[in-house]
Amino acid sequence: MLTLRVLDKNNKTLTETSGDDIYIFYNKEYQKGDYIELESTQNNIFVHLQLDDAIGESLVYLKEGKIEFKIPFDEKKLCYSEKSFSGTKHLMSARVAEKEEIYNYRNLTSNKYDYHGNNSFFPHASANVETRDESVFAAKNAINCNRANKSHGNWPFESWGINRNPDAKIKIEFGRTLILNKIKLYIRADFPHDNWWENITLKFSNGEEITFKLEKTHLGQTITFDQIETNFVELKELKKANDPSEFPALAQIEAYGSELL
Repeated sequence: MLTLRVLDKNNKTLTETSGDDIYIFYNKEYQKGDYIELESTQNNIFVHLQLDDAIGESLVYLKEGKIEFKIPFDEKKLCYSEKSFSGTKHLMSARVAEKEEIYNYRNLTSNKYDYHGNNSFFPHASANVETRDESVFAAKNAINCNRANKSHGNWPFESWGINRNPDAKIKIEFGRTLILNKIKLYIRADFPHDNWWENITLKFSNGEEITFKLEKTHLGQTITFDQIETNFVELKELKKANDPSEFPALAQIEAYGSELL
């Protein structure tokens, strides 16, 4: 069973509901310190999760049984649509996924509600560098399903920014072992402000590595390979092109495959 609730900065429950297919219509303005919690009586389940109607739904893997999402304000909100978490009408929902929704071939790096320090629901993105620690350049932006990439900065052009670090790398953890056979990358393409990577290396938990050449384009670039069983994918050895700009960045990574049967 799932329990969805809104709490304030003092951990007081403002509203809650429970079941396997639930929603909350919260008709008050959020205050600083408010957060949304999703708790499950079961671990290792798949949930269709929507924490804001302006952001939409993600199919996530709930491993540890509890999600705590802090309502973003000020700088932390710049990576989200201005419509999200605003006003006095908020619709959130959670539903236990059906088997046919879980085991189909799909993009497995989709989590619109990821956050720093998340170790309870997946996929989760982390990186060894994020430009100025700003929300609009956080690793989580690369898995939020937003492929808009012809500018940079506030939503809808949030991205993973590497702060000109030649050793930058980003890791997407899945929380369980699954099967991948395709990666699709959208580099940030705010040319000429942006640079781009000529070569990148993909690393998987089974030890395999794949090097791939990229092009200077706003379009998605697809890497296909024989099926790999892995619990993460990491992008590393990002080799910047010889363009004048110092600012290559990643708009989105999509990893396609399926669950282990």
